[in-house]
Amino acid sequence: MLLADLGADVIKVEHPKGGDDTRAWLPPFAQPPTGKDALKPPVGKEDYWASLPPESAYFLSVNRSKRSITVDLKSPAGKKIIYDLVAKADVVVENYLPGKLASMGLGYEDLKKVKPDIIYASLTGYGQTGSYRDKAGYDVIIAADAGLMHITGEADRPPVKIGVAMTDLTTGLYVHGAIMAALLGRAQTGKGVHIDASLFESQIASLANIASNYLIAGQEAGRHGDKHPSIVPYQTFQAKDGRIMLGAGNDGQFKFLCKLLDRPDLSSDVKYATNAARVAHRDTLIPLIDELLQKKTVQEWCDLINGKIPAAPIRNIKGTFDEHPQSKDRKVVAEVEHPRAGKIKIVAPAVRYGEGKMKITRPPPVLGQHTDEVLMEELGLSQGEVEELRKSGAIGQ
Repeated sequence: MLLADLGADVIKVEHPKGGDDTRAWLPPFAQPPTGKDALKPPVGKEDYWASLPPESAYFLSVNRSKRSITVDLKSPAGKKIIYDLVAKADVVVENYLPGKLASMGLGYEDLKKVKPDIIYASLTGYGQTGSYRDKAGYDVIIAADAGLMHITGEADRPPVKIGVAMTDLTTGLYVHGAIMAALLGRAQTGKGVHIDASLFESQIASLANIASNYLIAGQEAGRHGDKHPSIVPYQTFQAKDGRIMLGAGNDGQFKFLCKLLDRPDLSSDVKYATNAARVAHRDTLIPLIDELLQKKTVQEWCDLINGKIPAAPIRNIKGTFDEHPQSKDRKVVAEVEHPRAGKIKIVAPAVRYGEGKMKITRPPPVLGQHTDEVLMEELGLSQGEVEELRKSGAIGQ
């Protein structure tokens, strides 16, 4: 999706029966318009579109600006479609278990014969080599297996999963960067490459300072809930009407906070004057700050702080999208017209180039929506040839 945001023509190849698993991850799903506003499917696709499940919110969240085709990779005709598309492509991205596509004649070595300079990115749970290469790995499985769940949650409670699929997301970001680098490399050398990315290694890389604490100092990590193990104060506190997240990342910020709390003496107290001292004496400092913050509301504190130190209310999702002024100022929500679901709102691309945001070129696709279009426009097939492929089962409806 990030490559599509940058302008790539991304063709999503899905199985004719069901397609991407996330299409079935519902509820919630987009409610299509009804009555006089009901959308009509393309001519000849009425029964097929009616047979599809609703458009899942999960699928819609990560598939903007892509085209979808349905191909049976196990059929000779389906395989030829892939070969013909690869011959015109720059990049192939796949997330099958290691060796699966190679057993079907669609591995890197196979496709390199079709397009010698192809960039072939493989995303797996544990990578193409090693004793775990054949193990499946969903986001939460890798989060458990590679340290993330161990450090997430309260100290006196069992580990918990993070609220979104962070391991999946970070892996996608790593692969996005790797593909961009590979394209630049190919422009200089003329050579393609097989990118081997795994959730496991991406998650380990994302442990960042937690990993370094262990590798450098032998320090095993624990769970700290909303608190930072190495910075104090850096956690949520109770205000008069709710909780506020507040961080003083250096001594100057802590001094400002103490003045704001009308306790400037705390910043000169030897127990709290430096961050190391505050970490050592957090058990006495945190209750003091907590008590002082309960004198005003969350909004009153945010207004007084006014950006001088990092602080924020704890917003729910509605508050993030509907009430946060910065969300409106930065236009973080985009509205697109979906062929089955009508007008839907999705998160806009996160990065700006110059004065404008990247454009969403098309809504998330219906399963197989672009099969005929791609085969005819990209491969030059006739409508009759496409229908013959459909009758043979090589492509979906």
